[in-house]
Amino acid sequence: MLSSFKKYIAVSLTTAALLHSPVSKAEAYEMTVAGASPGGLWSLLGAGVDTSVRAAYPGSKITYQTSGGGIANIGQLDRNQADLALIHDAELLLAKKGEPPFQKPIDSIRVLSYMYTWAPMQALVRKNFAEKYGINTFEDIAKVKPPITIAINKRGNIASNVAVEMLTAIGVTEKDIESWGGKVIYAASAEQVGLITDRRADLMINSLFVRHSSIQQVANSVDVTLLSMDSSTVETVNKASGTISFLIPEGTYEWSPAKVNTPSLGATLAVRADMDDEKAYNLTKAIFENYEKIAGVHPAMKALNPEVMASVNVVPYHPGALKYLKEAGLH
Repeated sequence: MLSSFKKYIAVSLTTAALLHSPVSKAEAYEMTVAGASPGGLWSLLGAGVDTSVRAAYPGSKITYQTSGGGIANIGQLDRNQADLALIHDAELLLAKKGEPPFQKPIDSIRVLSYMYTWAPMQALVRKNFAEKYGINTFEDIAKVKPPITIAINKRGNIASNVAVEMLTAIGVTEKDIESWGGKVIYAASAEQVGLITDRRADLMINSLFVRHSSIQQVANSVDVTLLSMDSSTVETVNKASGTISFLIPEGTYEWSPAKVNTPSLGATLAVRADMDDEKAYNLTKAIFENYEKIAGVHPAMKALNPEVMASVNVVPYHPGALKYLKEAGLH
């Protein structure tokens, strides 16, 4: 026990020293980071990466490059049209497997860091519908077979893929839902909110930060509750989608006070596998040493820390990044 404690203290001290030691001298970096649309969280993350790298290497400039999102960014990296890219973990798994929209497996991408792991899939059901059909958990949908209208994100959005995997994990297909007298509507996030508040949908499933404004908007307009999943169902989804388990704590929402188990999307900072090892090492050390600059870009990022950043499993870390993580006692 004492030996383990001493080892823990040694690793902690090593990590702290590495996180706050000066990075090795290198030339200033001029690079691009592919994100999504301008003005969203990913653009702020791009700015945070720029600030953290400039703090380590004065004169550097990491330019945010607008894009169609993570799926598009995989192509950007694979074609060497961006130096860095923000990509969801579930999107990386699709590329790794060569599943649609990819025509073949892509193994040209590695990661430097997680940017966040807390964009959980939240299933909001109208309370009167849930009470009428006795739906208390997500699995109950398969048991009850209600005439349910479900709104999920538009096709091509990774949250849509994960929502489909959630239904698949409980043995439900779109054809099943239609045979019960229901339907699945594919709609963008704002449209989903309108569908459920107008009572044209009974359930919406989307990847959103906890207490996101759109969830609050729904809850202010119609009585809803969140559906939790069995841990085994979450694990099934994780295995299929590359998502991670997430717990929305008890009492998070006054209108749905119970704790909720669900899968969550995370966003990674990715690079090409053939990036120079020293460059990958320096960039990784820079963003880990200055992670507070990334965590400070938005209140939703306050939970970011080196342990979270070092927890990607869906694809390997770049060898240069892995070298730093091992030196820091984080891997």
